[in-house]
Amino acid sequence: MGGKKKKQQQNRPPKNSRDLFKSVREFTSKDEWDLFFAMRGSGDSFEWYADWPQLQSLLTKQLLSPPSLLPKTAGEAPVALGAGLLVILVPGCGNSKLSEHLYDDGFTGIINLDFSKVVINEMRKRNLKERPEMVWHVMDITDMQFDSKTMDVIIDKAGLDTLMVDELRATEGSLYLADVKRILEAGGKYICFTLGESHVSDLLFSMFRFGWKTSVYTVPKEPSSKLQTFMVVVEKDTCASVSMISSYMDEYSVGSHGNQARQFYEAVEKEQKVRLEYSSGSDTLYSLKDVGKNGNPHVLVEGRRIKLILGEPRGSTFYKGILIDAQKDSGPFKDCMAVLIVPYIRVDDWLFSSEEGQNIILAKSQACRLLIILLDSMNFWSSMEILKIELDHSLKQLIPNLSQNEVEIPFLTVNDRIWRKFNVKQVKSTVTGPIVVDEVIYSNLDKYNKDLDFLSESKDLDCEPEHKELVFRRLTFERSPGVVQSEALLSSEETDPTAEPLTEENEVQKASKPRKVKKKGKQKRSYFRPSRRADASRNERKVDHNYLALPYQNAIISGLMLISLHLKESSSARGMVETVVIGLGGGLLPMFMKNWIPNLNIEVVELDQVVLDVAKEHFGFKEDEKLRVRVTDGIQFVRDKADSGAEGESTSKLDILIVDVDASALACPAADFVEESFFQNAKNCLSKEGLFVIYLGSKSSTAKVPIYSSLKKVFGKSLVSLELEEYFNEVIFALKNESPITEEDLSKACDKLERSLELVNQHRWTKKVIKASKLIRPLI
Repeated sequence: MGGKKKKQQQNRPPKNSRDLFKSVREFTSKDEWDLFFAMRGSGDSFEWYADWPQLQSLLTKQLLSPPSLLPKTAGEAPVALGAGLLVILVPGCGNSKLSEHLYDDGFTGIINLDFSKVVINEMRKRNLKERPEMVWHVMDITDMQFDSKTMDVIIDKAGLDTLMVDELRATEGSLYLADVKRILEAGGKYICFTLGESHVSDLLFSMFRFGWKTSVYTVPKEPSSKLQTFMVVVEKDTCASVSMISSYMDEYSVGSHGNQARQFYEAVEKEQKVRLEYSSGSDTLYSLKDVGKNGNPHVLVEGRRIKLILGEPRGSTFYKGILIDAQKDSGPFKDCMAVLIVPYIRVDDWLFSSEEGQNIILAKSQACRLLIILLDSMNFWSSMEILKIELDHSLKQLIPNLSQNEVEIPFLTVNDRIWRKFNVKQVKSTVTGPIVVDEVIYSNLDKYNKDLDFLSESKDLDCEPEHKELVFRRLTFERSPGVVQSEALLSSEETDPTAEPLTEENEVQKASKPRKVKKKGKQKRSYFRPSRRADASRNERKVDHNYLALPYQNAIISGLMLISLHLKESSSARGMVETVVIGLGGGLLPMFMKNWIPNLNIEVVELDQVVLDVAKEHFGFKEDEKLRVRVTDGIQFVRDKADSGAEGESTSKLDILIVDVDASALACPAADFVEESFFQNAKNCLSKEGLFVIYLGSKSSTAKVPIYSSLKKVFGKSLVSLELEEYFNEVIFALKNESPITEEDLSKACDKLERSLELVNQHRWTKKVIKASKLIRPLI
């Protein structure tokens, strides 16, 4: 009896998903799974969740219902196949009794797969006499050896969840689901029982977005279980249309099961919004047949721009593309056609999502026709060879008929493609939404020097970068996935406590001392690759606060130092400089300012407490008597400062006000920060010699015209600008006193800044500051 009770306890459902997969995460090889099944024995079975009584009604109803997507013939609905005629595949079967119950209910055409030879042999022996028609195969479900369109139904009970138990295993999940799509018949169903963890549901919904009908259900559960199981059913269509998800979820079950059920519900709502955008008129996707109806697709049409859905006629993977034909007078042209592959993390960038940005790419490609392929989460894992194979049919129909000879189409990609990426943390904020911290290694670092060199031939894609030891930690917001809010270089040491900041006093002292030359053998700083361990030591994850990775932040430092030197020519030096930075991000800019411009008394205004917490935990941000954070609205803060200044409170005046707030994919800062009323309030809260700084990330040159107009109206001719090598991005500096700054003034200040920074030229950032300061010009 004692042994029997122990076995029953082993089969009890786990309390939560963390307990469920705690042991599974330790199974990293087939041998470990073989040992697991061998220890349980042939007479035992194990259900990860949702036993037959909870599944029977929902599952059999799906199996016996006719396909809803096949075209109806002569007004008659398609007929459902009988239970015994269905070909059913059960991947990752383990020793579950699911297939046995289905067989006993009349579904005899079942093929079971598992990569554990031990469990397949045991299950074959167990069912040989009672269920002779059932088939068992040892097979890896990420590489299923079946012909295309051979299965009527695929039933997955915990298979995808187990395969993707580690968030870093998205590639295995993608390969498996790609095979599922391939081997299903038209009208066939993939029925997936899942706990709906966010990384699983995101992949599942995106992979079955085009050409599939999706339905979701809650599975009845035992009262003792704290886990909610969901059934996701997708039916294979014969076209690439996008359908909304049909939800049959029990709202009570969702609401009473805490984060686990709520996260899946939120994932469904998120996917609904994506599908609504795809199916709306604002983002209409055309097939090649549609292009053919409106004319010959091989003929160039000047200025044509059309969004396409591409892929094999009856294939399992689709690609979203944008076809652009050049104007005849925009040549000379090198190729009749080129293809640009855009990584899914960059598709929202202005360069690839706006017509103005796409025109820049078209001109740089020197092609008569450009096809931009925008990868998403259902095909991001595809190698260049797979992309070329799967797009071959579509490309043959799109090549312009400019030559009788065979044409070779160059494939281009974005140079700053991420070579490695690891998620560090994701948190949710009621103000900002989901916030992501990750660590990356770039395949090249040209974007820090020559951002316009953004295209490269595809043959270099898989090369291991020489600088693979350089790891960057990034902060991004899900609402603007293509925009990096903060980026830090990781090193083994924090800010050098022996380094002296920039003051006039230590400039004189250092000038009178011989410079010490550092011995070549000693290197204090080293850099680390991203760690896969969530509990990695903080000694391996320190942020280098002597380095600003984002070019616009270096531009801000250049302008601050340059204009400060210019002001000292005409006014006596003050004591502490009251400085406010609106927008914290990872806190890298204010930390750098505190370290290297010590006469600043800095207050950061941040709207979101969660952002502050993330900055402290993951970017080494620290508050002290010279650097403080106030969690409040930046617009209201400036308005209140301006009002207090108008009432004669001189102590509330600011010497420097910097606007560095949340960016979107198309423009930053938000509209409220570029209105004339905000500029006026900003000016009113500044001291007599005060300086206003704002980073404009507006990607369209025309969109900045009214911003310039408002700035000039408020600040007069005291405006200077530093344009960045990022298309239309720039940092603008404005003086409260409205006295114009001439090119001669800037040149003198540049010379003085360069002389002062020579004293600390062992630091990498000084060269960037000097170089950037020489690019500052009066805003005309």
